[in-house]
Amino acid sequence: MKSLRHKKILELIEQYEIETQEELARYLTDAGFDVTQATVSRDIRQLQLTKVPSHGLKQKYTVMTNTEINPGKKYIRVLQDGFLSVEASGNLLVIRTVSGMAMAVAAAIDALRITGIIGCIAGDDTIFCAISEKAQSRQMIEKLETILEKNQKKE
Repeated sequence: MKSLRHKKILELIEQYEIETQEELARYLTDAGFDVTQATVSRDIRQLQLTKVPSHGLKQKYTVMTNTEINPGKKYIRVLQDGFLSVEASGNLLVIRTVSGMAMAVAAAIDALRITGIIGCIAGDDTIFCAISEKAQSRQMIEKLETILEKNQKKE
C-alpha cells in the first residue's frame, strides 16, 4: 500500500502545485487513500521531497534531483566544522565540539546513521553518544575518525 501511495504522491506533485501537507493529504484522500498528516509527513521525508518556489510567493513540493548537493556531505561538513575531540567511557562517547556546535554535530551524527551509534544528547560544546552493546567504543571512534579523514582529503 505504501509503494502505491508513494507512486500516487509523485504523480500528484507532478500534476498539481501542492504547497502544504494538508493539501497533499486531501488529494490522496480524493484518490482513495486513507491518510493522516503524520503519514503524509513521513512519506514526504521518505521520498525526499522538498519545496521550491512556484508562482509569486507560493511554493510547491518537488522531488530532489541528483544534481543537488548530497545531504550526507552537508552532515559531514557540519561534523568537520564542529568536531574537536572524542573519548570513550564505557558504552558512551564523549565528543567535544566548538562552542555552540554540539547540537548541530549531534544532529549530523544521528543523520549519518552510523552503525553502532544509538543516539546523541548534546549540550553547548559536549555530546554524549550512546553506543549499542554490540559495538565497541574504540570501533566507533575509528568510524568517526575515518569519516572525518576521508572527507578532508577530498576537499
